[in-house]
Amino acid sequence: MSGIRRRVCLRDPGGKRGISLPHPRPSPFPRPQEHNTARFASSTSSTRGARGDMYNATVKASLVGSNPTNRVHSRNARVICTAKSCPVWKRSVRAIRTTHGTAMNLARNETTRRTQKDRTLVRAAVTDREITNPADATDAGKGKRVMVIGGDGYCGWATALHLSARGYEVCIVDSLVRRFFDTEMGSDTLTPIQPLHKRVAKWEELTGKQIPIYVGDVCDFEFLQHCFESFEPTDCIHFGEQRSAPYSMMDRKRAVYTQQNNVIGTLNILFAIKELAPECHLVKLGTMGEYGTPNIDIEEGYITIEHNGRTDTLPYPKQGGSFYHLSKVHDSHNILYASKAWKLRCTDLNQGVVYGVATDETLMHSDLINRLDYDGVFGTALNRFVVQAAVGHPLTVYGKGGQTRGFLDIRDTVRCLQIAIDNPAEFGEMRVFNQFTEQFSVNQLAGMVTEAGEKLGLNVQTKSVPNPRVELEEHYYNCKNTKLQDLGLVPHVLGDSLLDSLMNFAIEYKDRVDMDLVMPSINFRQTGLKQVTSAARYKSTK
Repeated sequence: MSGIRRRVCLRDPGGKRGISLPHPRPSPFPRPQEHNTARFASSTSSTRGARGDMYNATVKASLVGSNPTNRVHSRNARVICTAKSCPVWKRSVRAIRTTHGTAMNLARNETTRRTQKDRTLVRAAVTDREITNPADATDAGKGKRVMVIGGDGYCGWATALHLSARGYEVCIVDSLVRRFFDTEMGSDTLTPIQPLHKRVAKWEELTGKQIPIYVGDVCDFEFLQHCFESFEPTDCIHFGEQRSAPYSMMDRKRAVYTQQNNVIGTLNILFAIKELAPECHLVKLGTMGEYGTPNIDIEEGYITIEHNGRTDTLPYPKQGGSFYHLSKVHDSHNILYASKAWKLRCTDLNQGVVYGVATDETLMHSDLINRLDYDGVFGTALNRFVVQAAVGHPLTVYGKGGQTRGFLDIRDTVRCLQIAIDNPAEFGEMRVFNQFTEQFSVNQLAGMVTEAGEKLGLNVQTKSVPNPRVELEEHYYNCKNTKLQDLGLVPHVLGDSLLDSLMNFAIEYKDRVDMDLVMPSINFRQTGLKQVTSAARYKSTK
């Protein structure tokens, strides 16, 4: 027999070596520690039972049944015979070899059959699902090669799977730094996500679709150049930036890192497209936070102004509320200039606050589950509130709670990205879409979560905490968001069913919540030179 070999040893009480039996590759299922012939009879349909119990039952029947004076013990697959020279050894060995080998083959065949059946069912679900929208067809993205930069992150992972399931050829470029942030901050996602390589391997196993991975930093232009020359994208989705306002306001080091990483990374991508893929369409994820909260309506990217008798259409004024938001403002200015100077095709998606964790693709297997951040640094408002309600912590409303923002479901995020790719900008154009579906104040969100929690029997409380941010707590807010809906976006509305689903998801994983991370710990007014450590953050929440 070939492969890894292990041995089942037959020894006498004196410890002398008896017969050593080689076996094929070890079973992934541990053998039972005790014989149980009754359980064997009822577990033949189980792979674990077939491989473990058939072996032990055979040994017991051969050694004990043939000679009642023999005493058999089972511990870690070892068989001990009391007789120094047992007359049934040869017959027992043959029985063990024959029956155990047969059981292993049966179990292996059963495992293969079930795995193939599961894969067939999953692939059928992907390919044969009811298509009510042509954009959901499995060949909707035929001919498109999409590079998803930041594809291991919250929005990037869901988008990569969404596009791959619809026939787009997708690759992921990621430095995996978001996972490092968890280690650095002493935090973790609520959901147990798998390593990126295991994620894409499971996706290929389930669907037959490959997603190549390029691990590296887009601030390293030589690495980025290799990615473009190797994959030859027709479209590039850029999620690969430090996305947290609180993180950028922790201290000088993180503020500098945020701006360097975000601005230089975007510049490198613009140069890569210009020099290596001038036909490539850039879809860049911006943020609604670039606009701030002006006392006038917020247009989609541009505003027409009449001043002193003259009229012009200009980029909408930007008022970023953190060094993170300002990095996005710089990105928008750089993209606007590059699109004009180099005739690039660019779409800037100013995204609102995203909530939710599940898409059709991430629900296909536990290895595909998306991350869900609930801490005060990376967690978004609604996700944080839902987790706080699930663990019995009061909902933490910053200040007066009148802060109003645009929100959207993670399922709408992936659809918006697909719409942007399917309807590219013109050469020399930087389009701006305001990517959100509904507007809520923080107090409104807290009220909705409280009501949803009460339906599940939770006693949800709300408390106001000092606002760690520099922002207006009561203000006018009216944003335009028609362009994506004009192109076909059908929004998911934040209703009772969706909140119940998200709440149940949080309850399922509530044992993973670290209560030290729930409260806000970064004060925007106190950003300084001293580097903030995770220990200092914990202390500040007490």
